[in-house]
Formats: sequence, C-alpha cells, structure tokens
Amino acid sequence: MNPRYGPDEKGLICGYVFAPGQPGQPIGPDQALAWLAGSDQASRGEFVWLHFSLADAAAEPWLRENLDLRDEFFEALHQGSRSTRLEDVQDQLLAVINDVAYEFSFDPSQIATLWLNVDRRLLVSARLHPLRSIDRLRQAVRQGEQFASPVALLTHLLNDQADVLARIVRDAAVKVDDIEDGLLHDRVRHTRRELGQLRRVLVRLQRLLAPEPAALFRLLRQPPRWIAQDDLEELRQSTEEFSLVIRDAAALQERIKLLQEEMAALVDERTSQTLFTLTMVTVLALPINITTGFFGMNVGGMPLSDSPHGFAITVTVVTVCTLIAAWIAFRRRD
Repeated sequence: MNPRYGPDEKGLICGYVFAPGQPGQPIGPDQALAWLAGSDQASRGEFVWLHFSLADAAAEPWLRENLDLRDEFFEALHQGSRSTRLEDVQDQLLAVINDVAYEFSFDPSQIATLWLNVDRRLLVSARLHPLRSIDRLRQAVRQGEQFASPVALLTHLLNDQADVLARIVRDAAVKVDDIEDGLLHDRVRHTRRELGQLRRVLVRLQRLLAPEPAALFRLLRQPPRWIAQDDLEELRQSTEEFSLVIRDAAALQERIKLLQEEMAALVDERTSQTLFTLTMVTVLALPINITTGFFGMNVGGMPLSDSPHGFAITVTVVTVCTLIAAWIAFRRRD
C-alpha cells in the first residue's frame, strides 16, 4: 500500500502497523479492523497507528462505529477549551496536544489541536488542520524509524513538538534581535507591530503548551499498568526537555515586553518633542498674530498710521516681543 496525500473516504490520512524490530507498514482502515479483530497481536508486541482528518465528515462516525475509544475522547473533540491534557481514562491515554500549522508564519491563528487516544494495541490521532509535529512523525515512519510501542510513538511526537517549539523560539529570538538593533538605530515605525505579533504568538503558545509538562508529570506518577518502564523514562526525559523550551519562550516573551515598554517610552519622548515644537511655533507667532489683529481692525485712531517710520517701529516691537516670548519659553523648558 503506497502512502497517500490527504485522507481517504473514511477520513484516514495514514495508517501503519508496527512489529518489534521492523519499520511501520502502511495499512488501510479495513485492514486495520481485520488486524484489531485478531487476539494475539498485543502479545507479539505489535500495534497500529491510525491518523485521521476531522475535516472529513466521515471520520468521527467511522471512529465511533468501529473502534473501542472512550467517550472522553469524543467529548474532547467538541469541547470549546482545548488546553493541553494528558490523562489516564479507564486504562487508555487521552491526550489533547496543541501544535502549530505546517506552514507556520508567526500568526496566532495558526495554532491548532491534535487529539490522541492510546492503548497497548492502538494509537489514534485526529486533527482538523495539517500540523507540523505530526507531519514530522509521519516522515520518520516513512523513513523506516522503528517504534516498540504506542507510547514510544507518542514520545517521539512530543519530542518533535518540543523541537518545533524550540525552532519557533529561535526564529522569534532572531526577529527580536533585528528589532532591537533597529531600535538602537532609532528605527521604530515598522517594528512595534512586529513585536506585538511575536508577543501574541508566544503568549498563546505558552498558554496552550505550558500545562503540558505538568500533565505529563501527573501521568508519570500514576501511569496505566500496560506502559513499560522504558517508555515512562522516555516520557520523563521528554517532559524535562519540553519544560526547558517553555521557560525559554517565557523569557523571550518578557524580553519582548521590555522592548515594547522601551519603544513606548521612545514614542512618548518623540510626541513630547513634537508637541513642544508646535507650542514654540504658536508662542513665537503670538506677537505677530496679535499685532496683525490690532492693525487689521477698520477703526479710527490707529497708532503710527501717519508716521513715516510706523512700519519699522511695528516690526521692531513685534521682533522684541517674539524674542522675549522665545527666551521665556526656552528658559522654562531648561
């Protein structure tokens, strides 16, 4: 069976059966059902991974009708809150994992959810949109990487997720470095929006992904009985690595916040300078405006109207008043 691109008529994107010491072999939905109907696969250490697209309306009905999945899994598919979860539900693992879209471009809307149900014989994963970490896992399976258990497959997925997040944090750090260099060179106009977008992405990633290490630690304290000790140790290491990446993301978020505050202070300073300039122009123009107003009135008895030196006297008075106003204004600023 050749790997497909896109789901089949049942919403299945890909399916693989794994045997000890062998790479995963592609399997279709009907073949998977026939395999699950057997009784001795688990004793031989074999298991199946089925990955579905929930964008296909046929996927969820097929899952409900043909697979022994817990009700909590289907409830999680329809819950409004999609915060990270990883828990033991009647001797099966339920995982709700947040990941970034395959073509991620630092847009908060490109963060989506992956749902998983895991037992000793079967791992079912489902998503609405293409996700980067699950695609990396598919690529590893296609390249012949071997997995001894469904939990090993889950651990590889979590490690891929941590790698993707670490790459996002590195790319965001490079962008922040460039913005900081621009700030030092007094270029602020186009960087405030970029900083705001980066911070929104990191805030959402931290809000959605930060509970993941805690969920893993809770699972490790009371794991299902069928999970091997080696798999638990791999999960523990994955949890520690993910926690480090989360801390790096939080530190970068705090750095962005400080840069935003510095930019706001710089913008306020520029605004103050602009307002002061406008005030100075108004103050310096005040004497000549007042004089023009007086001499523009069409009334009798205007001073200096008959003097041959009236214009020179008026210009001198206006100039002196303007200089005095400028001296007072600049003295008060100092």
